[in-house]
Amino acid sequence: MNKKKILYIEDDETLAFLTADNLEQYFHVTHCNNGKKGFESFCKESFDIVVLDIMLPDMDGFEIAEHIRKKNQEIPIIFLSAKTMKEDRIKGLKLGADDYLVKPYSIEELILKIEVFLTRSQKNGEKSIKKTYEFGTFTFEPENYLIKNKDQKITLTEREAQLLKLFLDHPNTVLKREKILIELWGSDDYFLGRSLDVFISRLRKIIKEEPNLAIENIPRVGFKWVNE
Repeated sequence: MNKKKILYIEDDETLAFLTADNLEQYFHVTHCNNGKKGFESFCKESFDIVVLDIMLPDMDGFEIAEHIRKKNQEIPIIFLSAKTMKEDRIKGLKLGADDYLVKPYSIEELILKIEVFLTRSQKNGEKSIKKTYEFGTFTFEPENYLIKNKDQKITLTEREAQLLKLFLDHPNTVLKREKILIELWGSDDYFLGRSLDVFISRLRKIIKEEPNLAIENIPRVGFKWVNE
């Protein structure tokens, strides 16, 4: 089972080492020691939850949370801060944070809160899963791995269905090869890339008769699902 991914932003080296070391037992942790690097990491990768300090160099936690909420309304955010003023807590929550822990905090409590928010986020995501997709003359049922086209039915493998859903969720958008591999397999291993090429080839054969649909190869970058 793949570990959930945490973006942890904290500039205190000792505290960051202790916290990350404990969290790594349960989660995959990406640690950044300043606000700018933290937000850049958020923009480049996909995370399940953000845990961050408020007083950070380059960009403070409030500013990061504000930027994150403009890009993603759903991802849980937990503030960890030495700021104990009620006004700071209120400001953080108004910016869209889900919780606010005051330093020094208990690692056990932090882990428990992270697990609670991840579970809640997963349940909300399951409720919002799109049941069917329509593209060209096709209808796609991701839960059944099934493509319907007029009287024709095509059954995909689980990975093929996941790949098609990923493309349909990001139409006319370049998806980096490594992002696709990590989304589907949790790794960007070279040999998994060969399997990806096979899946791309099969999807192309399915849509080849549709003039407005294509999977474009972006050299040395990835692929783009074109739906004109």
